[in-house]
Amino acid sequence: MAGMSGRFSTVIKAKINRLLDRAEDPGETLEYSYQKQMELLQNVKKGIADVVTSKKRLQLQQQKLEQQVLKLDTQARQALAQNREDLARVALERKQFTQNELQSLDQQVGELEAQQQQLIDKEQQLRTKIDQFRTKKEVIKAQYSAAEASVKIGEAASGVGEEMADVGMAMQRAIDKTENMRARANAMDELEAAGAFDDQLSLTPGQDDIDRQLSQLTSQSAVDDDLARMKAELGQGTAAAPQALEAGEEAPAKQEGQA
Repeated sequence: MAGMSGRFSTVIKAKINRLLDRAEDPGETLEYSYQKQMELLQNVKKGIADVVTSKKRLQLQQQKLEQQVLKLDTQARQALAQNREDLARVALERKQFTQNELQSLDQQVGELEAQQQQLIDKEQQLRTKIDQFRTKKEVIKAQYSAAEASVKIGEAASGVGEEMADVGMAMQRAIDKTENMRARANAMDELEAAGAFDDQLSLTPGQDDIDRQLSQLTSQSAVDDDLARMKAELGQGTAAAPQALEAGEEAPAKQEGQA
């Protein structure tokens, strides 16, 4: 079951990938990639600005600490001048603590400056790559547009495109229907000339072809019987005809003698 589900998943992914490949427009894909690179460049610039802002904040704090060191040194000197060694010691201890903080800030500022320089270098490299990509993008888009136009012109000229194929199929269907209709018309003419429709019209309602053939046989038999009877009658008539003619001639003669 697991193998079947994995195979089904593979088939679905393959079909989706094929659909995406057909729907993908290289120009749109390149523009999307260019936009993502520009967004990355903007993020790098924002990172540089954040680093610079943090460095400036630390530098301001450095200035305050430096002023604090000078102030504590002055206070320690004033305390010694007034024989307040205890106050001078406190001031010098604070000065030492402030100097330690100042050194830590100097180290952090140095790290931020190094990070800032790295980001600037990366920003310049990324900008160079983006400029190259933009140039290549425009070249590829122009080549794709030219190739697409060439393919469409070739398909239109040779009739191998999808639209032309649909037109060709529609025309072939029309030709096939026309030929079938002409064949039916010719068949109707031949049947009419052969009298097939007359035979069908001569059939009485409710009769099929078998009934028609039986009726023809019956009619033919009746005709043969009538023909035989007529021949017999004609045969008898040929012998009696002279006698009838002689009797007919004598009768007028007698009539004339009586007259």
